[in-house]
Amino acid sequence: MEELRAVFPDDRLLASPAHLAAYESDGLTAFSVIPGAIVVCLTADEVIAAVRICHRHRVAFTARGSGTSLSGGSVPCAKGLVIALNRMNRILSLDPIGRTAVVEPGVFNASVTKAAAPFGLIFAPDPSSQQICTIGGNVAFNAGGAHCLKYGMTSNHVTGMKVVLADGTVTEFGGESLEGSGPDITGLFNGSEGLFGIAIEITLRLIPKVERYHTVMAGYASTEEAGSAVSAIVASGILPGAMEIMDRLAMDAADAAVGAGYPKEAAAMLIVELEGPNDQVECERVRLDEIIRQSGARTSAFARDDDERLRIWKGRKSAFSAVGRLSPDFIVQDGVVPRRRLGEALRGIAEIADRHGIRIANVFHAGDGNLHPLIMFDGRVEGALERAEEAAAEILRLCIAMGGSITGEHGVGLEKKAFLGEMFTVHDVEVMHAVRAAMDPLTIANPGKMFPDGSPPALSERGLHPIEKAGIALRH
Repeated sequence: MEELRAVFPDDRLLASPAHLAAYESDGLTAFSVIPGAIVVCLTADEVIAAVRICHRHRVAFTARGSGTSLSGGSVPCAKGLVIALNRMNRILSLDPIGRTAVVEPGVFNASVTKAAAPFGLIFAPDPSSQQICTIGGNVAFNAGGAHCLKYGMTSNHVTGMKVVLADGTVTEFGGESLEGSGPDITGLFNGSEGLFGIAIEITLRLIPKVERYHTVMAGYASTEEAGSAVSAIVASGILPGAMEIMDRLAMDAADAAVGAGYPKEAAAMLIVELEGPNDQVECERVRLDEIIRQSGARTSAFARDDDERLRIWKGRKSAFSAVGRLSPDFIVQDGVVPRRRLGEALRGIAEIADRHGIRIANVFHAGDGNLHPLIMFDGRVEGALERAEEAAAEILRLCIAMGGSITGEHGVGLEKKAFLGEMFTVHDVEVMHAVRAAMDPLTIANPGKMFPDGSPPALSERGLHPIEKAGIALRH
């Protein structure tokens, strides 16, 4: 603390109980840890100084942007240091000719597109929390979004970065070019969940703004029928910008929250958005309309203007928070299944919900099989959280059994670390440990995340919770 005081003024070195409580959780609010202190950084030099002090004293640190992680990735370490980056929010440069932007880690995702818009450019990754989530967090968890089907994840749009590793070493990976030589360390750093260090400058790739959108809402009698329509669209050779499915519970919540205007008579809805040059979209629109008609859709409507399109997407992007109108608490899952098995996965989720007596709302990126079941419970009721956790664990194991993944974009974090060994072989996990150790030999960068460590997982068998070893308190 004495060394930190030499770097940070009193109003940016926080250690009072009230300040510590404000940083104890992230978007996974079921778990909390009281850190030792928080430093609010304004410059890259302050981040570097904080990391070097932690390394010198072997103190664990956790980087934090807006704290929107849904896997507990930015839950702090007990008695560790939180390095807050949300005030490092400058766009350092924007090159409309080279189509790149260099940003600090605390820049909001949506702010990049806003800055690039006058030049006819956008930043493609669009997670639902894009109005508040930060680029540093997007990099840490390789965030995606509704349009990742066509444009890929954050890693496809980061060409370089300047980082401070866990030992205080400052280095640069990649650059402004999409072409590189040697190992793709920039790609490796994307999705590393803060276990390697902290990105202090990030070079982003920008793409031209789309000439035309065609956004369709189709209502179906079941989520399985909507999933079958997705398969038919993909089989046709059309590559939409986005394909999303919402079930009745999710639609009702979004409608109540933002007045999205979703079909009332459908049990499930498919949103398909075509985008590209006008001629291409016009050709694909005719084919898409025919596919939807043949798929047995009960209703079909398209956005007639930008306002209607934005209202459709506002409902979808508000779905997570809107479910709070239906339940005081919920767990957001993030498993992935092969696209061809979407219907089977949804049947399995429905059976899990019935077996545990729990309501589950389904919202998911249908184009890449990334499920986001919202498992609802009331934490004030004894045993409710445990039942929700059991259901969430069964959904993850269902995804693994189907040849999928335990996470598509939210990360492993605290929530899913016990399942890493079920998805990967012992040798795979050993290699991951070796890579982490090469970057952070003292394991002080965001420890306790991603890797199974002997403590019970967040999504555990009934009655087991990670409280002793990781210093994590369960909050009902």
